[in-house]
Amino acid sequence: MSDTSSDLTHAPALGRLMEIATGFMASKVLLVAARLGLFSELAEGPLTGDELRDRLKLHPRAAHDFFDTLVALGVLERTDGIYANTPATAHYLVRGKPSYVGGLLEMSDTRMYDLWGRLDEGLRSGDPQNEIKTGEEGMYAALYRDPESLAAFQQAMTGLSMGSTHALAEAVDWSRYRTVADIGCAEGALLTHLLQRHPHLRGTGFDLAALRPAFQRRREESGLTERLSFQTGDFFTEPLPRTDVLIFGHILSGWALPTSMTLLRKAYETLPEGGIVIVYETFIDDERRENVQGLLMSLNMLLETPGGFEYTSAECRDWLAKAGFRESRVRHLDGPESMVIGTK
Repeated sequence: MSDTSSDLTHAPALGRLMEIATGFMASKVLLVAARLGLFSELAEGPLTGDELRDRLKLHPRAAHDFFDTLVALGVLERTDGIYANTPATAHYLVRGKPSYVGGLLEMSDTRMYDLWGRLDEGLRSGDPQNEIKTGEEGMYAALYRDPESLAAFQQAMTGLSMGSTHALAEAVDWSRYRTVADIGCAEGALLTHLLQRHPHLRGTGFDLAALRPAFQRRREESGLTERLSFQTGDFFTEPLPRTDVLIFGHILSGWALPTSMTLLRKAYETLPEGGIVIVYETFIDDERRENVQGLLMSLNMLLETPGGFEYTSAECRDWLAKAGFRESRVRHLDGPESMVIGTK
């Protein structure tokens, strides 16, 4: 008869497995807090638990457990029973601030959370688990028909790219270039920051017509009307803007490889000699062991698209070489995101 007590004594720690297994609970608490506007309520000043509960119209049974879970997760502070935002939530999760990234959280809550519940089916079939599954058009077509959903999506994309937007403005020697175009520009957050940081640059946002109104609002608010413009177009069927720099941010991962290669070849043909293309993504690390966010985003592409996937920076450099670019290099931007720069 074996001695099971010895096995238990030397058993690996269970904590990490349980943390991963129950991670969806913590995620949902944060997503619901963002959707309820909890952090925006606290922007006006700290509140007691009862005051915060009344503001959010929550039942008293578990409201304090909800708030204290947010404290334990490190996204709220509590002193003598008074709740307040942390510096991070005050900066990123208060509605109306330019730095607000709650659109990404709200999209995660209203769309991605349910979508990931069908991951097993996606893994077995290799097919998207969104509207495409029932014969409808994909996520993007549906968004463009609904201005409210489109606005939320644009905010989500701004939130997703904010760290990289600021890092990219410092990670390139922009003095060598005069013009830049963001392909799939959404609200234009990248270009407005880039042009404010480098006054000699002129920028063009290139996207479908439905994206123009939000871009124009940000353009006017930024005071860059003389140096920033919007060009309506479909990057598959129409010429790309002729600029010194072309940027593809979170674009190539949405398509199967042949389509992405078509865009890179198109970029090569458009750029002048010495021009550059910048591809930034949540790249999977080359050993496919460390950047969990990149791997998770690749699974998300499975659920949302017929052929999209995340990729490594080494793969991107190989594609750029095949498209004709004479050299390329990799730079880390922010968090899990990096960029690859290809030079013509």
